[in-house]
Amino acid sequence: MKKFTGKRRAALALAALLCLTACGGNGPRGMVIEDQEEIRKVNLFSPMEKTDPDADNVARTASDLTAAMAEEALDITMVYRTYTAEDHQDKTYDDVALDRARSNLDDLYLLNPDTLLVLGSEGRLADLSGLESAQNLRQIVRTANTVDGKLVAIPQEVAAYGLFVNMDLFRQYGLTLPETPEEFLECCRVFQENGIETPVGANRWWLETFVFAQAYAGLYNGGNIEAEIAALNSGEAKYSSYMRPGFEFLQTLIDRGYIDREKALVSEAIEAERPDFLAGKTPIVMAYWGAANADSAYGKTDFEMRVIGFPSSLGQMPVVSMTGFAVGAGAEHREDALRALDIMTSDEALRLYSETNRVISPSRNIQVDCVPALRPLNDRIEEGVYVLGSNAGMNVEQWGNTCQIVRELLAGASVDACMAAFDRLQEEALAR
Repeated sequence: MKKFTGKRRAALALAALLCLTACGGNGPRGMVIEDQEEIRKVNLFSPMEKTDPDADNVARTASDLTAAMAEEALDITMVYRTYTAEDHQDKTYDDVALDRARSNLDDLYLLNPDTLLVLGSEGRLADLSGLESAQNLRQIVRTANTVDGKLVAIPQEVAAYGLFVNMDLFRQYGLTLPETPEEFLECCRVFQENGIETPVGANRWWLETFVFAQAYAGLYNGGNIEAEIAALNSGEAKYSSYMRPGFEFLQTLIDRGYIDREKALVSEAIEAERPDFLAGKTPIVMAYWGAANADSAYGKTDFEMRVIGFPSSLGQMPVVSMTGFAVGAGAEHREDALRALDIMTSDEALRLYSETNRVISPSRNIQVDCVPALRPLNDRIEEGVYVLGSNAGMNVEQWGNTCQIVRELLAGASVDACMAAFDRLQEEALAR
């Protein structure tokens, strides 16, 4: 049987990069399809990392290793169908994934939480709860990936987001790491007064992490989670009330020039802010856990880097989002795809993945040491302190909608207009 090796297999991208990838429609520029002669195969649709794809990327290698386990065990070949965006004007990866899944063009998909919710609600994703690997999942993973009572996706890692900070610059200006929004703004003021014009490197994908940290710190840490979510789902409470403080905070960052609004609106994640961060010109960027391990992101710096949570009323707050592998309910090779996914997300495979990539495993049976830079973020998560950026139990999808409304803020919309957008989404959810 013919196998894909080396760079041909490298197309299976880092799961956390889902939140930064864009793509086109049928046959878009950037689309890559690797097909073979008639063989027993599973077609996998996933994003392809754009930023320096030839760099050493342990996350990509880790996923490749688990796919190879499935290939060997089942005597199948993974056929990768991938895409990388040329620029911000292309359709998003989510849009194309929706189109492809609705047309049953692939078998296995690597999906964002907003896409999972849509496709799961439409009944287009297979129920994975019967897989052997599903029995080992952490409860938080099951909760975040369950739609209408069905487990529709399983991730290979828990995607935790944090602030990546240049400790050398913080020490140079006598600053301590911020805990609250007010302390964060003070750090930005000091940096700017000392000649760092734009203290925070931003892009069009991840500014919502600031919002989630401030919106849901109380809900997920000390609040009655079920009661508060029930109030939101019934309309008794408003999502806009939770979201407003975070959006007002972002507006302050924009107004004071702490982020570059125009650049952030058109920039892909990591790609735009990485050069200045690595050069020591930008002291703060936001990214996902795996970026601290990847040379193609922030895995190699000439200064001491530390990864902390986002500022909130309860201190530094990690933001956790779930992306995962899903199988199309009407997929041509559905049964083989289910068997392959069961192997790729088994404890054996996830241990290999986590040890290679040094990430948080979705399996409750696996714990892996992290790199020193990630310990502050990891310590908070191990303490049980974090917020979810995606929760299928909420009737208004969180990650994708908030990301889009943040872009409206970047484009010049007022905070009130953004809150009205959340109110409309909630009204539409209540009407369904």
